[in-house]
Amino acid sequence: MRSFPREDFSVNETIKPPKLADAIAERLQAMVLEGVLRPGEKLIGERELAAKLGVSRPSLREALALLEAKGLFNTGKTGTFVAPYLAALVDPLAELFRDDERVSADYFEFRRVMEAHAAGLAARRATETDRALIRECLDRMRAAHELSDPTEEAEIDVKLHVAIYEAAHNVVILHVLRALSELLRKGVFFNRGSFYSRSGLRDLLLEQHIRIGEAVISGDAKKAEAAAAAHIAFVSQTHDEIRRDEMRQAASLRRFAREDIVAE
Repeated sequence: MRSFPREDFSVNETIKPPKLADAIAERLQAMVLEGVLRPGEKLIGERELAAKLGVSRPSLREALALLEAKGLFNTGKTGTFVAPYLAALVDPLAELFRDDERVSADYFEFRRVMEAHAAGLAARRATETDRALIRECLDRMRAAHELSDPTEEAEIDVKLHVAIYEAAHNVVILHVLRALSELLRKGVFFNRGSFYSRSGLRDLLLEQHIRIGEAVISGDAKKAEAAAAAHIAFVSQTHDEIRRDEMRQAASLRRFAREDIVAE
């Protein structure tokens, strides 16, 4: 029989159960990791949240204090919010990437691979809840498509992609691509407004998003991967075309204004 060193095992050592506050903190942290609780979201009031979790308010307060120390929650007079924890990554990257011509090409190259992989995983792993959320995004996108102002449709575009990341059930993919989505919202890689205001482009984007979403919902991984890759390739190509058009327009305006700086 193996003998254990005294410091490794002792029958007299008291086994201490984990503190309730630690268990609460672990559960809430898991919800942040899985994307259930998202940056900036406000939690329900302390009394109601404690009741839903079946714990005391002092234990809940202690758990939230632990998570606030980790930078995951902020508690103040207006309530408790999920901290904008992605900001520590996104804000410096926004400054680093902004206005660098190389970044857009690298961004699309990365997304072409990751979006396809995420869509394939989502098709294989999505739960019925995930599929219902994707269906809702598609329905809302169709409705927004009928509006003359493309702002709402552009916002739902981002939400649909995030719903697919969540349905992939890979927390690294979720948070990395969510961070990229935040950079996209900030206009770092390209101006989404110029996409949705371009003639005929909204119809094509809607078709592509429906193709991706329906492939995920139907569980067809190969079709989802192909649709996602084709979508990113299309967006990349269109971005290049818009960029070239803008450069030509700028050159034309400079030629038109040359008389202001050339002596007769």
